[in-house]
Formats: sequence, C-alpha cells, structure tokens
Amino acid sequence: MQDSTGQPVRITIEENEKGRRLDAVLSDRFADQTRSYIQKLLADGCVTASAGAKAVKNYKVRPGDLFEVSLPEPELLDVEPEDIPLDIVYEDDDLIVVNKPQGMVVHPAPGNPDGTLVNALMYHCGDSLSTINGVIRPGIVHRIDKDTSGLLVAAKSDRAHEGLAEQFAVHSITRRYRAVVYNNIKEDEGTVDANIGRSSRDRKKMAVVPSGKGRHAVTHYRVLDRAGSFTYIECVLETGRTHQIRVHMASKGHPLLGDPLYGPKKHAFGIEGQVLHAKVLGFIHPVTGEKMLFDSQLPDHFIRAMKQAGFKTK
Repeated sequence: MQDSTGQPVRITIEENEKGRRLDAVLSDRFADQTRSYIQKLLADGCVTASAGAKAVKNYKVRPGDLFEVSLPEPELLDVEPEDIPLDIVYEDDDLIVVNKPQGMVVHPAPGNPDGTLVNALMYHCGDSLSTINGVIRPGIVHRIDKDTSGLLVAAKSDRAHEGLAEQFAVHSITRRYRAVVYNNIKEDEGTVDANIGRSSRDRKKMAVVPSGKGRHAVTHYRVLDRAGSFTYIECVLETGRTHQIRVHMASKGHPLLGDPLYGPKKHAFGIEGQVLHAKVLGFIHPVTGEKMLFDSQLPDHFIRAMKQAGFKTK
C-alpha cells in the first residue's frame, strides 16, 4: 500500500466519508486488499493517525482526518527468470510493450509462483527492469486479469516507471478493450459511471457501490455488432479499477461471456475465462515525450468465442 516510491500512502478523509468506520473507509480506498487484511494492518500499527484521530478499526472518521498507511516488507517469493515466449510489440531501453495471452498471470503471488509475465520478463530483460515495485513485481506498472488478453506496458528503467505511473494516476492512458457480453444491448453506445468497491457479500469480488463508497469508475462502451443473445462491444476506460469492465457491464445486465465471477455459473459453449481483450494501448513515452499508440489483433480464442456466439468473423 505504498506509493510508487515505496513511501506510506497519505489518506485524507473526505466529507462523504464522515461517520464511517476507519476499516471500511480504508477497505474502499484500497480495493485490492480484503477488509480482514486492513484490520490486521490496523492491529499491527501499520496505520498512523494525525492528532485527534485514532487508528483503530472502529474509529468513526471525520472530514479532514489524516492517516498514513504502510505495509511491512512483503514475504519474498523465490522468483526465477523463465524462458517463456513473449509477444513483444515494442521495446527500447526504457520500456517494453507485450501482448499478454489469456491464462497468464502478470506477477507471482501465493498460488501462482511461476509461469507469470514477470518470470518471462526477467528472462528476456535480465537486470533491465525497474526496481520500484521490488523483487516480486519488477517493471510492473499496471495489470490485466489472468484471463484477459492483450496489451500491457512494463518499465525497464525507474524513470520510465515513475513517468508511466503518473500517467496512469491521472487517467491519461488510452485503453480500449473488446468484449463479448450476454444479452442484446439496445442502445448503440453508453457510459457506466458507478463507484466500484469490495463486495460485502463475497470479498473475492468487486461490486458497484453507492456514491461516497468505493472508488470512482467510468466505462464508456459502444456496440460493434449483435448476434442473437450476445453483443460485441468496445469499452474505453476513463479510470482503471479492479475488474472494472466486468463489474460495470454485469451491473447493466450484460456480464462478459465466460466470466467466472460475474456471469452465469454455466457459461455458454463451455467457455472458461472472460472474453475480454485489451486491444489498444496509448501513452506518452515517459522519457522521449513521443506519443505511443499500439493496436493488437484479436487472439484466436476470442475469435472462436465470437463464432460460437454467432458473430460473422473474417
């Protein structure tokens, strides 16, 4: 929960959070962490408060309260370089853009200690990966889900990492996704502007939450084609929250085909893993200042799913 420089994150309580429990507020602010983990951080003294505030889980926060959240050093996994083929779209001394296949985890974690994109990048780049995120996630500036395919940029230098992280923080990165969703979307285009936070029913899931909770999230979508009870869409992210497209489209009654968390328990055609592809990625090169824009082809698994759903593809 440190920022990109490894320093504790400063949290200022806002007016719409008044009267809420501190652990609930922090759980919303840091949606990648479970509430039980947040409570452990509080119990272990990893959250400090300004004068007048208390860093205990049931403290009712007040507007203007200041807190600093830091994490203990992570338990280091034995991350080894692995000779895993990479689909490299672009590479220079500062960054590398790859087309991640469906099924590949971005970085090692308990349960996925190897076979990840980080393992592959460590083999390909050697020592030329940024060190800001430490041993477990060298070079990783952003992530896409295991079963989401598509474009991802990694940093090879710390200056590139800092520059890219800043662009992600202010949402200036161009990210266009393709997806197949259940049911016919009647309108040709639309926007989902709904906060996303941890689900109160299932802590493994994210959910649309009321205004004042979670984090602001905006997804723009437009229909590219329709086939029976399925719709092929493009989604443009204005923000980048965990599971954003999956949660937003499911909230509209259009879960992604094959989505194991937010869609039907039994998916059509036996497809496993959401049919979602990060097709376009654009940013300003953090060192040269050049405008970079990359476009990738739809992968074979995506095209097969479209054909099964009844879409005509070339």
